[in-house]
Amino acid sequence: MDPKVNQDYASMDAPSIKKFKYWQTRTIIVTMVGYAVFYFVRKNFSFAIPGLTAEYGITKTSFGIIMTLITIVYGVSRFLNGLIADRVNARYHMSIGLFLCALANFAFGYGADLSTIFTGETGGPMFTNTMVFIFGTFLILNNLVQGSGFPPVARLLSHWIPKDELATKMSVWNTSHSIGAALVAILAGYIMGSLGHNMSGNPEVVNAIAANLKVDVNDATKMKSVIESASHLGAWKWCFWIPAAIALACSIGLFLTLRDTPSSVDLPELHKTHKKGKEASAEFKAFIRRSVYRNKWIWILGIANFFVYVVRFAVLDWGPTFLKEARGMTLSNAGWTVAVFEIFGIVGMLVAGWVTDKYLAGKAHRTCLYCMIGVAVFMAIFLYMPANSPQWAMIVVLAMAGFFIYGPQALIGIAAVNQATNRAAATANGLTGMFGYASGLVSGVGVGYMVDSINKVNPGKAWDYVFMMMIGMAIVCVFVFALMWKAKAHGYDELENH
Repeated sequence: MDPKVNQDYASMDAPSIKKFKYWQTRTIIVTMVGYAVFYFVRKNFSFAIPGLTAEYGITKTSFGIIMTLITIVYGVSRFLNGLIADRVNARYHMSIGLFLCALANFAFGYGADLSTIFTGETGGPMFTNTMVFIFGTFLILNNLVQGSGFPPVARLLSHWIPKDELATKMSVWNTSHSIGAALVAILAGYIMGSLGHNMSGNPEVVNAIAANLKVDVNDATKMKSVIESASHLGAWKWCFWIPAAIALACSIGLFLTLRDTPSSVDLPELHKTHKKGKEASAEFKAFIRRSVYRNKWIWILGIANFFVYVVRFAVLDWGPTFLKEARGMTLSNAGWTVAVFEIFGIVGMLVAGWVTDKYLAGKAHRTCLYCMIGVAVFMAIFLYMPANSPQWAMIVVLAMAGFFIYGPQALIGIAAVNQATNRAAATANGLTGMFGYASGLVSGVGVGYMVDSINKVNPGKAWDYVFMMMIGMAIVCVFVFALMWKAKAHGYDELENH
């Protein structure tokens, strides 16, 4: 949009507009890179799961419990960091958070060594249970600071991007989710399929892995998966260490290149901002209550976010394991498939943001409704595809589900920013984010328990029921978005009247 016809730039002269545009672009790019790298030290765990299961026999229910705990912790962290982000400098908030996540991931790689130190054993139930506890503890600590990723960004972008451009430009920024998830899928898939020690010639190791995976050694087809795991023993450690090194370097880059709001670089603010001094505290708290906690649209967006994230995380967290077990893919190919899912998600986000600003007058909630219909349709197609369908066809259909699911994933945050305005952007996103990550109750332990339980009575069919559950969640989400069909695009008019 031409700044000359955008009222949000009305208080600036031509040199200020040029400087503002430079810092706007710089802020978007720097935070995109930074947030993408947050995924390197959060979603890498999903790719370590098959290796940990093979080497130590950790059950999917145990992993599901861990995923549920860390997802809930991350949701709480998003909420608490949202409260903090509306009050502190985003430069320090985001860079220090990523630095601490990198340290936690270095510690993950030593989980087995720590378990040996504590138990004096290198295997057995006590060793395994202790290692699960260690992983759970470090993952909880990691996710307590992972919440310092998005809330500072939500606040920054609402200060740097005019409300009439927010859906388009923030959708561009939101591709960082998919870029990060796609790159870590490729990197972690490569690590798990290339690094580690080749112990495939050791009968004792092979038999132990077969027992952990509950595979009959006489079943030649399933033994291929066992041999693959034995060929890369210990690769899971590098799944933590390499992303941690990348995150450590990026945290330093964030600190050096990021700045806070326009006023921190001597530029005027786009909208009304916080008052200064003691008198501001009561007024700001009242504003937060009115614009977030008593705003029905924020609560509806939060509930919708729960269902969106169930579908999204069920694919992201369990995708590599599902594709390996139910579709017979190698871990390397499964990594590429999840990456394609994310890449299509990038395109979906960009299209959804453009359509929202261009054709729906910024009403992101309506775009979300249409997208969730698309999710339900393509998930159903994937479920009922013949078992002998070519892998490229399965990848395309799953990718189309990614195309539609990432529209709402991006637009719910945008809608929350616009409804609560830039003064409460981080708090609103913290609240809706907490709902989203509460989805771990379903996508984490729920899915893990479903797979383990159903496989006991109906082997090979568990993942079909998981997909049925996700389709049902998508359909419910359509009706939730319908509740706010008549909502306005933003709450700035009300802000100006107070």
